[in-house]
Amino acid sequence: MKNIVLILLLLPSALIAQEIKWMSLSEALEAQKKEPRKIMMDVYTNWCGPCKMMDKHTFQNKDVAEYVSKNYYAVKFNAEGNEIINYKGKKFENPQYDPDRSEKRNAAHEFMIYMQVPGFPTVVFMNEKGDFITPVTGYRTAKQFEMYLKVFKDDTYKKITTSADWQTYQQNFVSKFN
Repeated sequence: MKNIVLILLLLPSALIAQEIKWMSLSEALEAQKKEPRKIMMDVYTNWCGPCKMMDKHTFQNKDVAEYVSKNYYAVKFNAEGNEIINYKGKKFENPQYDPDRSEKRNAAHEFMIYMQVPGFPTVVFMNEKGDFITPVTGYRTAKQFEMYLKVFKDDTYKKITTSADWQTYQQNFVSKFN
């Protein structure tokens, strides 16, 4: 009986530990002032199938969730939503947003265009000052995504200056995620 009670008490904390705490970009930029961390921004749309797969399979993976929660501020941004974004002194909106099309293809948000997001899903990485590092476009499994999380987290990307360097990094990378 004691074991069952202990399991039931620990279960909620185990489940919480496997979830990424998503925030808005403004919240992440504010948090960076107190504790500098890089930002990992999931740029998605409501109609995007691969975006939903990434949510379900990659971002809910225990190893990904723990690593992101420990090392990044995680931001969700709907590239066709109506959120107002204030970034680096500029205001970005979606003036053509149609609320009747909120679950379908909608107008592109100005911030998505500013970030030069070519497709969905895209994860945009930003440094500890909120400056862009790069977008990574396309669905990635947890094991595939691990390489990107780590290359940006520890600034290894700064040493990769050619496509040959990147190819070598990929070939030598050993995944530790399940």
